[in-house]
Amino acid sequence: MISSQDSAIVYSTIGRSRDSGDGGGTTLSANWTVREILNWTRGYFKNGGIPQPRLEAEILLAHTLDVDRLHLYLSPDKPLTVDERTRFRNTIKDRRAGVPLQHLIGETTFFGLRFRVNRKAFIPRRETEELAEKALGLAPRDRDITCLDLGTGCGVIAVCLARFLPRALVTAVDLSSEALELAHENAKLHGTLEQIVFQQSDWFESINGTFDLIVSNPPYVSTKELQQLPVEVRHHEPQVALDGGEHGTERIEEFTGNLRKHMTSGGMLLLEIGNGHGQMVVELLNQAGLVETRLEEDLAGKERFVIARCP
Repeated sequence: MISSQDSAIVYSTIGRSRDSGDGGGTTLSANWTVREILNWTRGYFKNGGIPQPRLEAEILLAHTLDVDRLHLYLSPDKPLTVDERTRFRNTIKDRRAGVPLQHLIGETTFFGLRFRVNRKAFIPRRETEELAEKALGLAPRDRDITCLDLGTGCGVIAVCLARFLPRALVTAVDLSSEALELAHENAKLHGTLEQIVFQQSDWFESINGTFDLIVSNPPYVSTKELQQLPVEVRHHEPQVALDGGEHGTERIEEFTGNLRKHMTSGGMLLLEIGNGHGQMVVELLNQAGLVETRLEEDLAGKERFVIARCP
């Protein structure tokens, strides 16, 4: 959390005649211009450990002013109103306290598309973009195909499958009704509602039928490792979307036994998994009767994906 001293810094920087070590190495005039605020906030975020301080300062200021980032550079000497100052001040305090950037602006970019996000569903990461890319690579484009997004969260996988596979019928499943509401909102945003069926279910419990492609990014962080995650993940993301049980594979074990009866002959399975879980998950899938099981690495060189086929 931000200390009272940090809060005082944010509120009292206006009008200083000397540089501030807690700010961006620049002073703020009484006008609080766009240029001055960006420079000051960059330093404030850098000192707070924000990974991309200048970029995040730009994104949050553009969001506060309801303009795109380019507009900031077209009007660098524009002063902020009192209301804009207050809203931006509160926003950057929340960000430095650990609130995810995506929650503050209400959206994230995934696979080149904008998706709405909130605390009810996990914010999709870069690895899941790789998952979406692999899923699209596995899907045939020359025929109708049934797909299942198991644990859809905010719906990024389901929407991408529907958007880029025009002959796909996608079932998006989640235990959380609030996550499904968010996924439905994102499907509407991208014009894919007609291709997606939303189903509340505990894995396969309420699911009928078989699928040509099943994709899932299940919880895979071990319960012990949860306490080692960054504050913005540990305190602001839904734990049910993270906690994979004692070993990190328990949630996957819960549904592997039902996979084969919900897959068409020749159907494909694609899972995102935790680092070091590869061989355990491969064994689970082999025991479930799937074949041609293989591991694939993410861009960081870590075993992150398992692919298998139903005989």
